[in-house]
Amino acid sequence: MRIALINENSQAAKNNLIYGALKGVADAKGFQVDNYGMYAADDTAQLTYVQTGILAAALLNTRAADFVVTGCGTGEGAMLALNSFPGVICGHVEDPLDAYTFAQINDGNAMAIPFALKNGWGQELQLKYIFEQMWLEQPGSGYPKERVEPEQRNKKILDQVRAKAYRPLTDIYQDLDPELLKGAFAGQHFKELFSEHAEPGEIKDYVLGLL
Repeated sequence: MRIALINENSQAAKNNLIYGALKGVADAKGFQVDNYGMYAADDTAQLTYVQTGILAAALLNTRAADFVVTGCGTGEGAMLALNSFPGVICGHVEDPLDAYTFAQINDGNAMAIPFALKNGWGQELQLKYIFEQMWLEQPGSGYPKERVEPEQRNKKILDQVRAKAYRPLTDIYQDLDPELLKGAFAGQHFKELFSEHAEPGEIKDYVLGLL
């Protein structure tokens, strides 16, 4: 599994702390982590929580990432932004129990964490426990176990509904402000990571064409 970490501007100073907690869990499981930043509060490329959605959608729809870890002060804005795009199912994850139940019941491909709200001492431990529970078992296995069949059935129905509800990603991008898009892809290491890991196709060509 390839995991992408995205930080928006209000919590960019915590990138190193979040990356360290995530990479420690990922390394133990044999996962890869790509850090798309922001890397510090004073980065030249300033990413808003709206732009985390634009960026995450590009990564997930091109398989440049299999899962996105992101968030903002409360996690709410990032979750809403990510869920505005096709191919993204983002859960709001405040604690390890949220992580476990979201993974097992909803089988999403992104989570938005409140990196400021209710976080102080022990935040690095809370993040570690969240990441451990997110990938503790095979996602989509169901919880409680007697609910596996209806939960998996409902997830398939949700996927079908979402497939009808969204336009192709490149159509959406074309209707957005080009400067908003370019800002979402302006991170220091975006072009090298995306060029290497994104699958060839219309979305990759469009995004790289913007740059």
